[in-house]
Amino acid sequence: MASVLIVDGANVVGSVPDGWWRDRRGAAVRLRDLLAARGGDEEIILVVEGAARGVESVPGVRVDPAPGSGDDRIVELAAAHAERGCVVVTADRELRERVRSYGVRCVGPRAVRPVD
Repeated sequence: MASVLIVDGANVVGSVPDGWWRDRRGAAVRLRDLLAARGGDEEIILVVEGAARGVESVPGVRVDPAPGSGDDRIVELAAAHAERGCVVVTADRELRERVRSYGVRCVGPRAVRPVD
């Protein structure tokens, strides 16, 4: 069974001051496409919220629109996939603590989005 990579879309997009705040949906699409280009056998879930909720899934990346808090949705997904070698991508300290209680490993945004 492949591992699961859960990406905190808002946190990763916000990690680089590239004007993402002017077009949150477009920033989420760019992140989704960057993730899709990774290849590999891991399942990738991009959690989006707010203005990015309309972003569609593509082959290699399942986009999961959080019905409320993105952090709460990430915790739900981490709990559901913990036994599969789940990794959460976020710099949010509180979220990291919440998902680590399920034995989930965390990495920062640079793991999926290089900084210029």
